[in-house]
Amino acid sequence: MDIGTADSEPRRSGSFSCTSSANSSLRRRSISLSAAAPVHIDDDIESEIVSEAGDIGDRALHSNGHSESSSHRFSVDHALENGVSAPTSGDTLLHLNSYCSRDLPTMTTISVVTPLPEEIISPLSTDAVVCSEDKKHDDNERLPKLLDYAFCLIHLAVFGILGVLTRYVLEKLFGPGVAGLTNDENILYLDLPPNMVGSFLMGWWGIVFKADISSVSDYLAIGLTTGYLGSLTTFSGWNQKMLDLIVDGHWVLAVLGFLVGLFLAAYSIIFGVETAKGFRWLLRRRNACTGSGTPSSSSNWRVNSFKRHLAVMGVLILMLGLLWGVCGALLREEFSSGSSGAQLWLACFVGPPGVWIRWFLARLNGRGLGRAGLFKWVPFGTLAVNVSAACIMAALSTVKKAVNSQTCDTVASGIQIGLGCLSTVSTFIAEFYAMRESEHPWRAYAYALITVCISFGLGILIYSVPVWTKGYG
Repeated sequence: MDIGTADSEPRRSGSFSCTSSANSSLRRRSISLSAAAPVHIDDDIESEIVSEAGDIGDRALHSNGHSESSSHRFSVDHALENGVSAPTSGDTLLHLNSYCSRDLPTMTTISVVTPLPEEIISPLSTDAVVCSEDKKHDDNERLPKLLDYAFCLIHLAVFGILGVLTRYVLEKLFGPGVAGLTNDENILYLDLPPNMVGSFLMGWWGIVFKADISSVSDYLAIGLTTGYLGSLTTFSGWNQKMLDLIVDGHWVLAVLGFLVGLFLAAYSIIFGVETAKGFRWLLRRRNACTGSGTPSSSSNWRVNSFKRHLAVMGVLILMLGLLWGVCGALLREEFSSGSSGAQLWLACFVGPPGVWIRWFLARLNGRGLGRAGLFKWVPFGTLAVNVSAACIMAALSTVKKAVNSQTCDTVASGIQIGLGCLSTVSTFIAEFYAMRESEHPWRAYAYALITVCISFGLGILIYSVPVWTKGYG
């Protein structure tokens, strides 16, 4: 499908260089865009891009750069800022998809999606190849595959535990005990503040400043987005609170709870993107006025050598051991009391495996169904973890109702809190956001409806029906 020609727009061209962290040779490619040649929309490529907007799991690792898909998505923010644009009826966001191998010539496909105003930011997954003069991986020392996985898993575990702790604090802060803004009996459910904060920060760390974070460390970007924000937010908790409402006969409140939750999370990420863009603009103005730049200072923090990787790994292992040690001691002390603190400490042990499973299943995003890759626009990895976590959460709630003992309640509730790490709202809402900004915005609402309907429907069968039929109190 042609979206423009040289006859309809003035000739505009520019060039920029891209560095791929997934290629062993780390060659710098120079790509020139010109409005003289028609730009073609490849719906299949765009579907893959929006599906991978939140996460792609272990496909992002350097060690999988050759064994996985050779498709590398580029962010063209810097190119567009320098005057490169597509010949369309309005300003557009260009995503470049480069299919290449070491032995074959490179072929570039351009997919066009609608932009954000003023400055175009592309929500990229953790394997994003960022076209930026500031990010150079040519001197990076690559980790062996085993260490590559271990390093990423440690990042996910540490940041996942921090996400659980932050979620718990926000629930208590805005809950009935302190601010009293949220509770389990209305549409402003307890997990709403963490979901909003996580979606807001996703706009900062997962979209606008993703390239800057990745320039320091790709593992840090994975840890912050997949680990911390994915664990800070929880879809399964949101779904379970709505199930609790319908058990009490509040069907309208449950429907409103889903609508309000989706609306607030969607606008939280938009607010995050806009404020982050404003902050970055202020930084650029300050640097322009002072004549200082960031590349030299940021390069000092870049984890691009084997020694630096090992140093960071040592620190994270120490942090993980300390966190688990403290949580274990507190759990042993408070378990008999059945307090919410005991549930939290247990959740800190359950959380990391949940993050690892979610991260691994994210490799399904952008793959589609079958060999033909049908419905590539659906992030099946994120959909699978959210639905699975919602079902497990519902099953544990049924067990608590059936057994009705303090020990069972403590264990099941602790697993449920930790299970929030298996599901995610931040990644879900990043994918929703990318779909809304694409040429097919209806996909965002279809994706949300599919996720909610499947999770809620299965939750009714697993939790609500047994409670109604068995008469659990």
